Amino acid sequence: MSPRPALVLFDIDGTLLLTGRAGVRAMEAAFEALFGMPDAFAGISMGGRTDSWLVSQAFLRTGVPDTPENHEKFRGAYVPRLSEEILRPGTGIKGVMPGVHALLDAVRSRPELHLALLTGNYREAAEIKLGHFALWDYFGWGAFSDDSADRNALVPIALKRAVERGVPGAARTRVVVIGDTPHDVACAAVAGARSIAVATGGHTRVELERAGADVALDDLSDTGEVLRLLCAL
Repeated sequence: MSPRPALVLFDIDGTLLLTGRAGVRAMEAAFEALFGMPDAFAGISMGGRTDSWLVSQAFLRTGVPDTPENHEKFRGAYVPRLSEEILRPGTGIKGVMPGVHALLDAVRSRPELHLALLTGNYREAAEIKLGHFALWDYFGWGAFSDDSADRNALVPIALKRAVERGVPGAARTRVVVIGDTPHDVACAAVAGARSIAVATGGHTRVELERAGADVALDDLSDTGEVLRLLCAL
């Protein structure tokens, strides 16, 4: 059975790939270089959050004024550092998650399915991470931290962008968010979208099911099953 039209919105970190904590290292280094505060993000839970939200939490934690100017300074320092850190071996897991290449190839081959990103990364950071693992060309557009610090606002932003890009209405009425955290699940639910959650990040299948995911999987390695779900949800 061919999948029905849908807009499929992918998270990045923990869903498509892991960077060996390159993003964390780059954030810490950029913040210390700009504001003289080491370990500014220590104790801040990063999974499923937007870069802008995380920076605001670091400002609050360190007493640095949370101003648009300071956010812009941080982003300007962080992005080039991420370009350097992504090249290092890193710590923990670094690489593309199981089944991702095959799934993206399969989804891209289906004209009814429209791929985009829904990520807490700045757009430039998303391009660096995905580009390093040869995944950026599958996407090229989506909703990012640049658009809103509130992850729950990102599905409506992606839908507005989909209109601008000519994504058919039939696809825009069936939005599926694929992510690895309860925050991904929540942002889908708030917008009336469906969610497929994968336990390749920091949360188990049970935790993701309890968070309200429509479907929770160990990973994305069963391409046929994911395509079936995109048809069934």
